[in-house]
This record gives sequence, C-alpha cells and structure tokens, in this order.
Amino acid sequence: MNNSNQAEDSSNELIIESTADFEKALANIDAQKYVLRLYVAGNTLRSMRAIQMLKKICEQYLAGRYEMEIIDIYQQPEILEKDHIFAVPTLIKELPLPLQKLIGDLTNVDKVIIALDIA
Repeated sequence: MNNSNQAEDSSNELIIESTADFEKALANIDAQKYVLRLYVAGNTLRSMRAIQMLKKICEQYLAGRYEMEIIDIYQQPEILEKDHIFAVPTLIKELPLPLQKLIGDLTNVDKVIIALDIA
C-alpha cells in the first residue's frame, strides 16, 4: 500500500480505500479528454452545419477537454476506405473508449450527447 491510501493489485487495477480517493478518481474521469474526428464533404451546407454543431456541443459540454480534427474527404479521399467511412458527415469519437461513430449533421444535440457519452 502506498502513502495515498490506494493500493494496486497484481492486475494494476486501482483499489480505492477512502472517500477522498474516490472523489479524486471521479474528478479524473470527469476530466477525460475527448478525441473527435469529423469527416465532411467540402463546404456543403450539411458539412458546414455539422462543423458548427460539433463546435457548439464541444464548447458547451467539453470546454477545455477535447481535441477535434475535421477531415475533408475531397482533400483526402484515400482516408475513406482506411477509416471505413461510408457516408458524410461522420463523427468518430476515438477517446474516451468505447469508440463511437455518428452519421449525420449532428443537429439532434440530445442524441449526440448520449452517443458521445457526455455526462
């Protein structure tokens, strides 16, 4: 057992032994960084709406704890097959796990929040 009243078992899982340790672990979960990739097709209305909605959602619910990459499939067509993109706009949440894939312009904010597992 170490000085912070936490112990690790042989599988490297953290064992929480106090309320303070639990609150610290919970704070770390809340601070998880989201890694998002949005695939769009040029400057179409649907693509621009998806970009605007994603930025709005990230700033409102994930301020300071997200990375966003926007990929234009017209500029990088080879990425479609590599990343298994069959429709655009498509949003992929890489982190935190599990990986999630959303297709559409992201206008239904409630569905996006649920799919991204944003608390």
